Parts: sequence; C-alpha cells; structure tokens
Amino acid sequence: MINTYNIIDDILAENLRRKQELAGDSYDPLLGVGCWGDRVEAGGCLVPREVLARCPQYASLEPVEQQRQRIREDFEFWCARCVTIKDKMSGRNVPLVLNRPQRRLLAVMEEQRVAGRPVRVILLKARQWGGSTLVQMYMAWMQLVRHSGWNSLICGHLQATSKSIKRMFNLLLRHYPRELLDEDAGQPRFSKLEGQPNVQQLEGRDCLVITGSSRSEDAVRGYDIAMAHLSEVAFWKESAMHCPDDVVRSVCGSIALKADTVIVLESTANGVGDYFHDEWLRAEQGLSDKQPLFVPWYEIGMYAMAVDDPQALWQSMDEYEHRLWEAGRTLEQINWYHHKRKEYRGHQLMMAEYPSSASEAFSTTGNCPFDRKMLDDLAATCNLPPVLVGDIQGDGQQGLAAKRNIHLVRLENGLLKVWEMPERNKPIEVRYVVVVDVGGRADTSDYSVIAVWRVGDQSRHPAIVAQWRGHIDHDQLGWKSMQLAKYYNDAALVIECNTLINEAARVGESEYILQEVHKVYGRIYKYGGKTLGFHTNVKTKRKAITALIMAVRDGKYIERDIDAVNEMRDYQEINSRYAARPGKHDDILMTRAIGLLVMQEKAVNGEEQSPSRSLAVDGWMSRRVRR
Repeated sequence: MINTYNIIDDILAENLRRKQELAGDSYDPLLGVGCWGDRVEAGGCLVPREVLARCPQYASLEPVEQQRQRIREDFEFWCARCVTIKDKMSGRNVPLVLNRPQRRLLAVMEEQRVAGRPVRVILLKARQWGGSTLVQMYMAWMQLVRHSGWNSLICGHLQATSKSIKRMFNLLLRHYPRELLDEDAGQPRFSKLEGQPNVQQLEGRDCLVITGSSRSEDAVRGYDIAMAHLSEVAFWKESAMHCPDDVVRSVCGSIALKADTVIVLESTANGVGDYFHDEWLRAEQGLSDKQPLFVPWYEIGMYAMAVDDPQALWQSMDEYEHRLWEAGRTLEQINWYHHKRKEYRGHQLMMAEYPSSASEAFSTTGNCPFDRKMLDDLAATCNLPPVLVGDIQGDGQQGLAAKRNIHLVRLENGLLKVWEMPERNKPIEVRYVVVVDVGGRADTSDYSVIAVWRVGDQSRHPAIVAQWRGHIDHDQLGWKSMQLAKYYNDAALVIECNTLINEAARVGESEYILQEVHKVYGRIYKYGGKTLGFHTNVKTKRKAITALIMAVRDGKYIERDIDAVNEMRDYQEINSRYAARPGKHDDILMTRAIGLLVMQEKAVNGEEQSPSRSLAVDGWMSRRVRR
C-alpha cells in the first residue's frame, strides 16, 4: 500500500489545498471571465479580439446589438445566453454553462477554427459530462449564427442515438431568444422534407440536419454536408454488410477541407481492436487528421462524495485508490470512486465506465494476457526516434554475394528502422539475436518482421535495436535477415520456420530456404538441436508468450516500436490459447516472444552451432561468444 502521508492532519491539509485549487477556477461566460481565447475588455466584458476586429464600434452599440455581434465569435457567451438544456440532475431546463471537461473540448475545437483550419476531433469519453451536448451545440452555433446553407449530420450506432441528440436541438430552438435573431427572421424551427423522414430543414437558415445510424451509410449520400457528429463509434457493428470504416469514409468524403467544417468522432471505449480504437491510436501517433482528447472521470465535477470519516476512508483504500491520491485526486473524489466501484462485479468493469486514462478505458475486455499498466510503462520506452530509416544491402541479393560489403542505406520510406548501431568497439560480450516472423507476400497478408535484439547483461535489459517490417518473397526475406545478423556482430539468427517448411513441401523443393541460407551463414538456430529454425506449435507458442508476459510484467526488456505495444493490447487469451484479435496482427509480438524465449534458454550462445567456414571469406572476423 502506498502511504506518503503518515498523519491524517497532513492528509486533510493537502486535501484542502487540492479542493481550493479546483474551486479557484473562476468562470463567468456572460462576463467572459475564464473563457477560452485572446480576449479584450469592451463594454464591461471580456470579449474575443475577433469581435472588435469585425465591429470596431462595438463599445458604442446598444446592449442587444452588442450581444448580436458577440455571439458570432463567442461560443461560450452564446451557450449561456441562447442555449437551453435539460439538467440531468434536477430535470429542469437551464442555460448551458460549460463545465470544465466541456471547456477542454471547446478549446481543442476553437483552436483549430480560429486558426482557419477544419475542426477535426476524436473524443474518448467517460460518462455523463456532456461531450455529445457540446459537439451538438457547436454545430448548432455554426448553423444558427455563423453560416446559412451549412448542413450537418448526426450519426449514431442506432437511430435512437441520433434522435436523442436531435431532441437537444429541438429544445434549443424552442427557447431561443427572439431578440438575438436577425430582424426579419421568425422563431427558428424544424420542418420535414417530404419523403425524407430523417432530414429536417432549419427554416430561415437554409440548413439541413440529417440523422442516421451506422447501418444506413447510403442515407447520407447526395447531400452537401459541412459538419458530422459521429456518436458512440466504438459500438458501431461490423458485419459483411456494414463496416464502420466504410461509413466514416462515406461521411467524411462529402465534407470539404475548409474552415468551419466539423468532424467529431466520439465514443466511450468498447475494448481494443475495433475501428474506434484503431483511429484513436492513429490520432495519438499523429497519423490522423483528428486531434485526440480524453476526459477522465475525475475531471467531471459530479463525481465526488463528502467524506464523513477520513481516517476510515484512508485505511480502507486499496493500492489503486492510493495511486489516485498520489496522482492528485481529492479524498472526496476517491470516496466517490470507492463507493461507485461496489456496483460492479470487477474493477475492470468500473474502469471501462469511469477510466482514469485512455489506455485504461480501452484495456477492459478481460482476456488480454498483458497487464495494462505495464504496457503503459513499456510504451514509454518507445519515444526514441530511429537513427536511421532505410534498408540493408550487400554486393548481391543471395548467396555469398549477399554477405559481402554489407551496409545500411538511408531511404525516406525504408522498411528498416535502426535505433542502435552495433557496438563493435566493446567487448565481445555485447551480443545480438535476430528473430524473423515469416508473413505473406501480398499487401493484404500478414507482415514479415525481422527484429534485432541486443542481448541483456548484468547492467542492461534486452532491447530491440532494429527492425524490418514489410511484404517480401520468402527467399529474399531469408537473405535480408542473414545480412542483418551478419551486420550485428554475427548474431544468432532465429527464423520461425513453419511457413517455410510448409512452402517447401508444397512446391517440392529439395532444399528449402533455411538450408540455402545456412550454407553461407552457420549461426542459424536449430529447433531441438537438429532442425533449422524455430518451430511454433501449441507448446512452444505458450512458452514464448509466457516469456513475453513475464518480461512485460517485470519491466525486463526495452521496446522501441509502439506498434509492438499496440499488438499486445490487441492480443487475447481464449480457452487457454493465444491469438491476435480478428483483423489484427501479431507478427511484431511474435518476434518479441520468440526472442525472449530463445535468450532465456541461452540458445544464443552458438557454441554448438559453429559459424560455417564461409564466415571468414568476406573479410569479416569470425568471433565466438564465450560464456
């Protein structure tokens, strides 16, 4: 149990400081206090600088006219002045005053909009803080205030979800202040288009609001859409007839890349391996057009409970709850969490509904064999950029020529990443192992992976130092892996041989690829000391995966490729068998598992597998590794 504070008075003093810090967040959207953006004082309020840029005479206008000018550039003011919502706690209609998580989301959206960029966000939610409300009102602001002819789409995993969001829009329209409408405009309202029950027209603004579900992507075709709110995307079902990727592509393909267009994908998590999880990972890695935003449960103000007996609470807190304290949570927040989790059969279910981190939100499917926190720690080692991206080459592509003049070349889109060059100026105890997982040739097949390990010693854990990943003919894969093994100090070469053996049997080759490579490179791993290559079967796979699970759990190896960690997040154990989730890969993962197992069994020594005589003919010094 973590216990930084030994005296309850010290705990209470720190708790009071934290609560005061939370309460010190002054916010008044009518006065502009605590609101987003660059603001200046005008007319007794803090207004966005853009208001004065558009209307230099703003301060001399009548109050109502000031408000008309202000709502065009000040979304937070517009919400408090013009938007009515139903309060979830009291059930009453109240003005929309943004809470702290809503203001975080708005800041992401407004930063893009004010810079003149399209608004693109992927939002991972905890429950009950109004993320969907904020997105929907932002789109309503665009249609009611900033643009005419600016069509929007609301798409949920079920039609009922879309209709629920549309009800928020109807409440806004019924209570919209008439004095802030254009002088010649009547009270805004929806009217249906004949023969199109899922399309509503916003009268006076020439805007359409289209509702649909993830199962009806064709319903959005043919409309000029400027904004899309895609809700609970993690729960969109995938089948032979419907694919979330197709729905999103259909929607986003109709939205132009220009200012004030909006695309927001939002959802609570639904485990790993689905479309939403993939898109979230792409956004986190900077590969997506969308900016990721996660809101943890403790940023939601309602998730706190008064503490009657602080001493009793402190003593009853488990290790996870003590970590919450160490992370800066208040006793009131922890007390709420402590009681709320009793509603769930397991802590994993609680974390799914009320996550503290994005990785916690996703890793709650219950059958991933890797510890979530340890995967987070492993991911933290993946921040070292490669020292080289390119390829490895020799004088030829096969045979002895492939082993002469081996060198690295830089290529902008190369498939080889090198994080550490071989350590040649150190004692021979610095050893390497090259592990190969054989994939397919076609772009749609599994990848082939060549991973280079630096073997651990008394001062350093084993580490991934280089990796090649791509699609390639298997004979070329064998020779390329030989080149990397040769380049890295005559490394032991461990090639997963199932695919190669099956291929050789299929075409009737007298000697398959491993035997050809072994003629010129003798340091190839032999399964059982007899058969070239590593044979993956039920027994060896379980041993290898167990070795990887233990290494991740104990922090006993250094990873460099975040995709390896992502494959572990997508891995599962079902009926005592390990496999990647449907549609996912485990090629990188297997090079880690096999490498760790081989190193554990000290099969990298190579004493019983002497290098062939050919090692000495290419100008390289043949060196043995001694125990």
